Amino acid sequence: MTASPERVSPLGSWSERFAAASTTADRFAIQEVPFLAQINLRGDFSDAEFRAQAAKALGFAPPDANSWSGSVERRALWLGPDEWLIVAREEPARLERELREGLGRLHHSVVDVSASRTTIELSGSEARLVLAKGSPLDLHAQAFAPPAMAQSLLAKAQVILQALDRRPTFRLFVRSSFAGYLAEWLLDAAAECAASRALDARKLAWHLG
Repeated sequence: MTASPERVSPLGSWSERFAAASTTADRFAIQEVPFLAQINLRGDFSDAEFRAQAAKALGFAPPDANSWSGSVERRALWLGPDEWLIVAREEPARLERELREGLGRLHHSVVDVSASRTTIELSGSEARLVLAKGSPLDLHAQAFAPPAMAQSLLAKAQVILQALDRRPTFRLFVRSSFAGYLAEWLLDAAAECAASRALDARKLAWHLG
């Protein structure tokens, strides 16, 4: 009997580099959050019955434009007027089945896209600075805070950026084929922030004598 192959995430070999780049949890930390269930859901948001049945199946109402809703275990991110990305820590097949059964004969589409993206999580006070080096978005805390999310470019890579909490913590959903490139860019941007901080500290020490 042939053993089942071990699952390997797109950034599975990056854990040591991520750990080395993570200074303190309060300042900057980076990690991959692999193997999240990701289900693409489409339906008519103007249909009250669709909204009601989707909310019943998910356990919460689908969000409006450029926002997300849900809990720690299961979230829905808005992708378009009739499209959402459902992200959860559970088996994709189970989540897909629950949505299909809940929506029944209503006009809808439910597709498992879990393998198409991985997730990179950034947190700490310098996370916004790192992201701002390659993002055209206004990432100020007053402009981009939970439950905000956006589809945008980061260092020319297409991403879904989610403001997860006010710590702040951000999650980046990136295509698996771009994951290595984006991870390298993020580590480089984080190194620049650290170097700038060290230089400022030396200038302050020199000024204080």
